[in-house]
Amino acid sequence: MSEQQEVQPVFSIEKIYVKDLSLEVPNAPQVFLEQAQPDIDMQLASEGKQIEEGFYECTLTVTVTAKLPEKTMFLAEVAQAGIFQIRDVPADDIEPILGVACPNILFPYARETVSNLVNRAGFPPVLLSPINFESLYMQQRAQLAEAGNA
Repeated sequence: MSEQQEVQPVFSIEKIYVKDLSLEVPNAPQVFLEQAQPDIDMQLASEGKQIEEGFYECTLTVTVTAKLPEKTMFLAEVAQAGIFQIRDVPADDIEPILGVACPNILFPYARETVSNLVNRAGFPPVLLSPINFESLYMQQRAQLAEAGNA
């Protein structure tokens, strides 16, 4: 291959899907009579892995818990996943793509699924704020580096 026919990197979305979905309303029906505003807690987890040559799955898990002082209103968990084709990319760039770019693509889908799920459970929709996955990725890398030096 000549230098003019340089191989171009490939990054494409092959499929986006809900891998797992869970909703618990442990204190129904009494919880629907509550007038207080719940505290909303959101937890994120992201995992990426190669599934075959040039194809990777990234799963973004969003867990949203709404609590009143003495009881849980609901617990919703969505594992939003995608299959991405990533080819001709330097090996050192694969991890940041799976840790930043793929979750950035998946988060709007997960946000919509959480909102819809909570609304269908009889609660007002939960509107999740945008997430800076690059910052989260850098924090995780720093924590791993510190743990490795400990």
